[in-house]
Amino acid sequence: MRRPYLNLLLAAALAAAGRAEGAESTIPLVRPEPKVAEAAAPDSPDDAIGNSVVKIFATRRDPDFARPWTKQGPNEVSGSGVIIEGKRILTNAHVVAYATQILVQANHAGDKVPAKLVGITHAMDLAVLELEDQSFFDQHPALPRASKLPAIKDEVMVYGFPTGGTNISITKGIVSRIEFTGYNSFASGLRIQVDAAINHGNSGGPAVADNKMIGLAFSHLGNAQNIGYIIPLEEIELFLADIADGKYDGKPGMYDELQTLENAALRGFLKLDKSVEGIVVHQTWGKQSDYPLKKWDVITRIGETRVDDQGMVNLASGLRVNFRYLIQKLAKDGKVPLAVVRGGKQQAIQLPVQATRPMLLADLAGAYPPYFVWGPLVFSTASLQWSRSGGRAAANLFGTPAMARMFDPPLFPGEEMVIVSSPFFPHKLATGYSSPAGSLVSAVNGVAIKNLRHLVQTLRDLKDEFVTIEFAGRGGEDLVFPRKETFAATEEILGDNGIRSQGSLDTLEVWGAK
Repeated sequence: MRRPYLNLLLAAALAAAGRAEGAESTIPLVRPEPKVAEAAAPDSPDDAIGNSVVKIFATRRDPDFARPWTKQGPNEVSGSGVIIEGKRILTNAHVVAYATQILVQANHAGDKVPAKLVGITHAMDLAVLELEDQSFFDQHPALPRASKLPAIKDEVMVYGFPTGGTNISITKGIVSRIEFTGYNSFASGLRIQVDAAINHGNSGGPAVADNKMIGLAFSHLGNAQNIGYIIPLEEIELFLADIADGKYDGKPGMYDELQTLENAALRGFLKLDKSVEGIVVHQTWGKQSDYPLKKWDVITRIGETRVDDQGMVNLASGLRVNFRYLIQKLAKDGKVPLAVVRGGKQQAIQLPVQATRPMLLADLAGAYPPYFVWGPLVFSTASLQWSRSGGRAAANLFGTPAMARMFDPPLFPGEEMVIVSSPFFPHKLATGYSSPAGSLVSAVNGVAIKNLRHLVQTLRDLKDEFVTIEFAGRGGEDLVFPRKETFAATEEILGDNGIRSQGSLDTLEVWGAK
């Protein structure tokens, strides 16, 4: 269960893989041509369900991490959605993320209705839309939802609008696995695995058993056949309840690193009786002295449920899942009850849990990256999304002290990794220097940089003749610029490169302050 930082970095870079999204998905489809159900009769259950399934068209403008002052070109994608109570449409976050326009089309309809985003979680890949024309729902009712999880081997039908045609597609399979696992940005949740064909464009379509929705299709395993994934209703209900107040707060989670208690020598080292079962704390998330978990604690119970030597619990439904699943059920006032064995003695603790995982490598969670242009340089912040963007993005972090900390909490509020996001703008000021793109800024004129706003403040307040920019890690070079000439050249560089604003709103606020 322990995950080394290098593996975490690679996992972060691949975390977006496997999605069955629209045309923007890059996963090769290697599964056989799906068997599509025959057209249903007008009064059949399939036809009634299809009346509650919609096709979603989105025009996306994703971030351009190498050019953070702008956005990527418009990208037309499509996915699926399902009508739920309250005259709303449920879909996946990745279908409508960074969308500048969203349109919805009903099955067998020729027109498209404008929609707006009213709730989203990128971590759990869920989103809710509302329509400008509410009369749409007069002919398209909400799809009934099941009241419990399906059982293994239950038959399931997946509805949606995948690549390969314009009409609704219905594929059939069975529930093959239910587990508690990671989603995006270190969030975790229940996930249903099915062997029904799920392809590009199926994202956001309902999975149905006994004419009731059991979950939402959201991804497939790119290099395997007949492995698709469904977000179950339990996760959907938590999301819908969370956004009832107009904003998404997130699910409580614990971020301590754990290891199994399967090794005999480990058990002997901890002087544990054979009757003790549990999961071992390898590294605590909280570093403060009063943090209730300690290294080498053995977590034996969560609430009243026993935890086994692999960190799993058995549920009344017959499922065996990771014990962290129970956090979302048991957490109260930001704490969850645990029983631990410490130094051979059993004791009860209240572990603090939180909805987000603060990390030095920040999660943009659907926002655009901040930036600031100074002379021929563009500064931004390193983020989880930036690390996935390819090229030299994450390469320059290797060998820096920050790499070992990137998934740790910030040492102080507001701590960020400030990077040079782009190659130099063409200008004589940069003559002779190698491109610093992807490099991590450590100091400006000897002042250790805390975050992007602090960098802007430091540049703003300098009075020295020269400005020296130092970078973390081995190799590379420091950059020295004449301060007055660089200030004067910035406007010229912005104009030459068609950049409308020297920085994002947050950095300009600092730059313009006295």
